[in-house]
Amino acid sequence: MGRHFEVRAAAMQKTANQKAKVYSRYSKEILVAAKNGDPDPDMNQALKKAIERAKANNVPADVIKRAIDKAKSSADENFSSARYEGFGSGGGSTIIIDCLTDNANRTIANLRACFNKSHAKLGVGGSVSFGYEHLGVIVIEYTDEEAMMDAMIEHDIDLNDIEIEDGYMTITTNPNQLDEAKTVVEELIPDVKFLVLEDKMVPNEEVELQGEDLELFKRLVTLLDDVDDVQNVYHNVSNLNN
Repeated sequence: MGRHFEVRAAAMQKTANQKAKVYSRYSKEILVAAKNGDPDPDMNQALKKAIERAKANNVPADVIKRAIDKAKSSADENFSSARYEGFGSGGGSTIIIDCLTDNANRTIANLRACFNKSHAKLGVGGSVSFGYEHLGVIVIEYTDEEAMMDAMIEHDIDLNDIEIEDGYMTITTNPNQLDEAKTVVEELIPDVKFLVLEDKMVPNEEVELQGEDLELFKRLVTLLDDVDDVQNVYHNVSNLNN
């Protein structure tokens, strides 16, 4: 099962718009973790992990600090998570959208508008996700597969796969061990830079779209990216960024 799209996705994150989206996403995750526990990361493991992942994804320290300060203030914001699933206009394309929202009615209305404008269809819960695996994903610039595998096995990491393409390594593992896997990578490569460090829904099979179907699916993903409540978008279209 190929994971090479993760490298392409990492490259896409270098654009300004993608960076802004990443900052917003982690700010919200840090805010929620801080509000649901102690705002001190030394006393709140969920917050500590959210901050570590934010830093690994190059979120600036001031963005992290503002999110924690906001949680400490009297700001009356309460977010809940929600997952939505749907289908593209053709060719077997599917999509999963994870949201953090303080107004579920607003969120679903915005998502429906995105799907309608893209000739796509929202599905019911479970209609798409059965075709995906929940995995921890790490992408780094590194090519010694044997050394990485030995390190992961030595630390009892439940390793799913390691793939290398164009000098980049994609490691997939049990999502519950993502933070432990990160520590293993840092011990093996002290100056490592993470291109991707996330738990993701990864499709079991990918499809290629052509013509109007591809353009409509691109429109759907672009529109979803502009919805503030959207945290993550997963799909099975392998040639979306070609």
